Amino acid sequence: MRCFSISQADDGKWSTVSTPLLPTSLPEWAWERADVRQALRSRDVGAVFRYVQQYSGASQARIAAAVGMTQARVNEIINRRREVSRLDVYERIADGLNMPDDARHLLGLAAGRERRSGGAAFDLAAFPEVVRVYSAQASAREEIQQQVQGAAELDILAVRGLGLIGLNDSMLRAHLGRDGRLRVRVLLLDPEAPALALRAAEIGESAESLAGGVRLAEARLRELSGICDVEVYRYAMLPTWRLIRADSTLFVGAFDAGWEGHESATYKVMETPHGPLFRGFRRMFEAVVRGAQRTV
Repeated sequence: MRCFSISQADDGKWSTVSTPLLPTSLPEWAWERADVRQALRSRDVGAVFRYVQQYSGASQARIAAAVGMTQARVNEIINRRREVSRLDVYERIADGLNMPDDARHLLGLAAGRERRSGGAAFDLAAFPEVVRVYSAQASAREEIQQQVQGAAELDILAVRGLGLIGLNDSMLRAHLGRDGRLRVRVLLLDPEAPALALRAAEIGESAESLAGGVRLAEARLRELSGICDVEVYRYAMLPTWRLIRADSTLFVGAFDAGWEGHESATYKVMETPHGPLFRGFRRMFEAVVRGAQRTV
């Protein structure tokens, strides 16, 4: 990438000079800060750009030139009016900001050496099933709703599912259709299982409150029996993956200590003839169903 400047020579004539534009870079210590690492982990590019401004002094124009965007686009991202979801754009940002390998890994990308050699252990672009990446479930809300509206099957693996389907204003409840043809299976964490107390502690909530949320979700899901073919199951393991499958489209997030599933980055995964991700997650869902207790 090059930038252009105009200079005046001794004879009074003006000329345009082309010079190479180097990537914008943070000091090494900045990439190790907890706030920067959290922004990378959650794929919050707006926050990353703000930290680049704060810790390197780079202007929006300088960041835009480094990552191959317009200044207006960088401004929109910084002010949360636009989000990044394409993997190739994440790669361009990582290259333009000269990210070290551990920062690239937090962002879900291959290390620079791995990418150049073809051994992309972290390079999600190597999986054509992953078609979009969202910083959190809220960013994928409309896309998920559209997929569910035309689906014949809906599978959900959650903890209590109130934000997804259990309440009147949940993300999916109003999008299930009214003709009774949609088959819905929902897996919820067993309120009697020891794993529920562990999960409650992870998110700073009482086990009683979390268990009450699961039972409320079951009661509300029972009300859907006249709208769709609904099955509800309780599983007993500590949850890791949060899944929403609408036919051949899967949205995947993760549960971890300190955040709930809807706060996780969300990956849109499409079924392909030989792709391992969609098949693997669906196989896992079916295995959990087989070992779960049906309550609705």
